[in-house]
Amino acid sequence: MTSVRHTPIIDHLPKVRGKLREGASLAKVTWFQVGGPADVMFRPADADDLALFLRDKPNEIPVTVIGVGSNLLVRDGGLRGVVVRLGRPFTDVTVHGDEIHAGAGALDGNVATVAQEAGLGGLEFLSGIPGTIGGALRMNAGAYGSDMHDVLIRAEAIDSHGEIHDLAVNEMGLTYRHCNIPDDWIFTKAVLRASAGDKAEIARRMTEISEARNASQPVRAKTGGSTFANPTPKRAWEVIDAAGCRGLTIGGAQISPQHCNFMINLGDASAQDLENLGDEVRRRVRAHSGIDLQWEIRRIGERLGQSIVGKDA
Repeated sequence: MTSVRHTPIIDHLPKVRGKLREGASLAKVTWFQVGGPADVMFRPADADDLALFLRDKPNEIPVTVIGVGSNLLVRDGGLRGVVVRLGRPFTDVTVHGDEIHAGAGALDGNVATVAQEAGLGGLEFLSGIPGTIGGALRMNAGAYGSDMHDVLIRAEAIDSHGEIHDLAVNEMGLTYRHCNIPDDWIFTKAVLRASAGDKAEIARRMTEISEARNASQPVRAKTGGSTFANPTPKRAWEVIDAAGCRGLTIGGAQISPQHCNFMINLGDASAQDLENLGDEVRRRVRAHSGIDLQWEIRRIGERLGQSIVGKDA
């Protein structure tokens, strides 16, 4: 086969029932609204379409999966290879007794709403997490005293060779904002445990969460959610504030004056502005308190003028 370095990547991809698009804008699908394009974006028709694609594509073509881009910073040079975006075929949410079955593309908030309407509690915390179930599985997302580990029964994922795996929660190695499933596996669905409750009381709890989030976080700004993981026993915003970083601005990027573990795009930020701002906050916090903050936001892609790829590049 002719090297994929010298011909368009799309020419080397297998036929699919879903959609393949070259040069797709990633700034349009991430909450920060920054970043370069994807070489190719793939929206699979269903899990079987995705599995066959992963099985048959050339091994040297990298694959990156994204959800709604709520906790993602794509660098200005964009992403090489194929970006998989799970769309409508992966958004179903259904009730089975006291279980909720959710596609990986389902919004966390929608899952909480379906559970509430069925009189099922225990998933209210999801209403306070922006993003999809797939992303929540990948980072063991949590808020307001609960996380995915507390409610997950099992998940389905497809590995890089197109094999489908049914994973019990105890096989996933879920710890604080982390799971041990290989990065190149793509989650497709989850089964969550809920419990019978009063619809009105569950709705009240969800309203409390929404009000608390609106009062404390810049939810209407171009942001990416929590920037850094909480350094036990401290909270990230506390050590950032103590280091004098509230409102700190680099280029078009700013540490939110409302909640200083959130970065915001003031309107004309580049991805490099945002990453530089985060790194500067890490430097100042380390100098002030000796704490080494760890990124919670996922940073991927190439910087302009470089060929460095990967979340830790």
